[in-house]
Amino acid sequence: MALPTMFDGFVEERKRVSPTCLINFDRTRYSVPASFANRPVSLRIYPDRLVVVAEGHVICTHERIIDRSHRQPGRVIYDWRHYLAVVQRKPGALRNGAPFVEMPEPFRLLQAKILRQPGGDREMVDILSLVLHHDEQAVLCAVELALEAGVPTKTHVLNLLHRLLDGKPADQPDVNPPAALSLSKEPEANVARYDGLRTTRGTRHAS
Repeated sequence: MALPTMFDGFVEERKRVSPTCLINFDRTRYSVPASFANRPVSLRIYPDRLVVVAEGHVICTHERIIDRSHRQPGRVIYDWRHYLAVVQRKPGALRNGAPFVEMPEPFRLLQAKILRQPGGDREMVDILSLVLHHDEQAVLCAVELALEAGVPTKTHVLNLLHRLLDGKPADQPDVNPPAALSLSKEPEANVARYDGLRTTRGTRHAS
């Protein structure tokens, strides 16, 4: 006898995502992934959480904010990961983007250092985008190690991340081999040396 399925109690509402990737519920706005901007979604309302569904799949979940005060302005709840697609197209938006204030501290510390460098916006976006393909805790660990080593660069973070994922020690120094190997002393053609070798071989055969 099959057991009955657990009752999944929620109230569902249809919402349309704003151009800034937000939906509004109960005086609070919640972010959704940028790819769903200006598109309709379903909002499943639970007592403790909100689940956003699109095309039959859950695209994000937020803790539900219940605010009984009507004197204060409504809150905005961001998930910075939802805006990675935006900053991948416009890296400069990372500098003053409100969603990225909510990043974990290691990312914010790295951002403060790396944005001082030429091309830092793009490098920081590339580092943040690693969480789309790798475990976020591993990426955070690599960033922390790079900060501790005093080498806050994309290349160093990538090297550390690969070592962590491969199970190798992360405290090994980086080795940057030259693009091409070159001889310190170029060989010279020496015909006399060749003639000497022929003479020596001839003497050996004669004996």
